[in-house]
Amino acid sequence: MSSPELLLQVLRSEMRAANMTYRGLAERLDLSESSIKRMFSQGDMSLSRLAQVCKVIGVALEDVLRQAADAAPQSDTLTLAQERALVADAKLLMVATCCLGHWTLEQIIETYAISEAECIGSLLKLDRLALIELKPLNRYRLRVSRAFRWLPDGPVQQLMRQHVVGDYFAGRFDGPGETMLCVHGRLSDPSAQELVQKIQQLAAELARLHQDDQRLQPALRDGYTLLLGLRSWEFSQFTAMRR
Repeated sequence: MSSPELLLQVLRSEMRAANMTYRGLAERLDLSESSIKRMFSQGDMSLSRLAQVCKVIGVALEDVLRQAADAAPQSDTLTLAQERALVADAKLLMVATCCLGHWTLEQIIETYAISEAECIGSLLKLDRLALIELKPLNRYRLRVSRAFRWLPDGPVQQLMRQHVVGDYFAGRFDGPGETMLCVHGRLSDPSAQELVQKIQQLAAELARLHQDDQRLQPALRDGYTLLLGLRSWEFSQFTAMRR
């Protein structure tokens, strides 16, 4: 990742921590929301504009530059021991899942029956497990990469297969904003990798929309879960028909 991309990543993280949306930033800077989105998507930001953005967010420009300069390569997975620790504590796993979706502490306790003290305690545990780096005012940054994935057949995947997948796919998928697709194709390895990258981008887009919609009243928001997978597989009854 290039330095400008790291810088924008730090800015987005600081915006999430400050519960600042693109619209809110645009209003404070007297710009249109589309201009702000274009500025972030294209990385077209002067030093003076960067300083203005930092001032609105409430973070020192020097801190943003330092975070971008000190950004280290992040892990794509947790260790077996780390995943076991998460699975052993349902509340900790819930908070970890929220963190991976860039939820703030306030958003977590607004949604789930967990006290502020309990949530802070879970954040401290996640800091010790190296999933996040806890910062002042209970803000945090992820210590895993954007390509993060659970260990193949690890504790979390096993838990998902046992308790999540069946319950998830038992739904009808016919409500507003719901859909289910099962699409088959024969792909090369590079094409499959390209699809994986697009799936990761889609997951990041869900996290962005989640943050943008926090300005809406709770009654206007509902919990949605995106469960995606891509693997070399064919329905056994189809395999039996092969030549």
